[in-house]
Amino acid sequence: MPAAATKKAPAGPKGPKKKTVTFTIDCTKPVEDAIMEIASFEKYLEDRIKVGGKTGVLGNQIIISREKSKINVTSESLMSKRYLKYLTKKYLKKHNVRDWLRVIASNKDRNVYELKYFNIQDNEAEEEE
Repeated sequence: MPAAATKKAPAGPKGPKKKTVTFTIDCTKPVEDAIMEIASFEKYLEDRIKVGGKTGVLGNQIIISREKSKINVTSESLMSKRYLKYLTKKYLKKHNVRDWLRVIASNKDRNVYELKYFNIQDNEAEEEE
């Protein structure tokens, strides 16, 4: 009688691979002009980002870090770039600077957002004509 063959489970991860995504929000211009504080924006993101339907519970899944006037948000594919842009716009609206600043994706991968001023000079020139 031959020995019973044992079946082995295939080696490797059991579920889908978790992909780590890093988003950067560049707040250089408004911070230099003292329109916004980068520390309060970082705190706002920590308090407002939802994980599993709950705010303020980032755990190990989302990491928020600050480098001078840039904020880096690292996530294990839990957060979308639109959600980050939405929260940035809400912050600007809350601090009454949404009328002067806009959030623009600034690179080809679209994972770097930049806060830029609206071009007000062009609008005033058109109104005078």
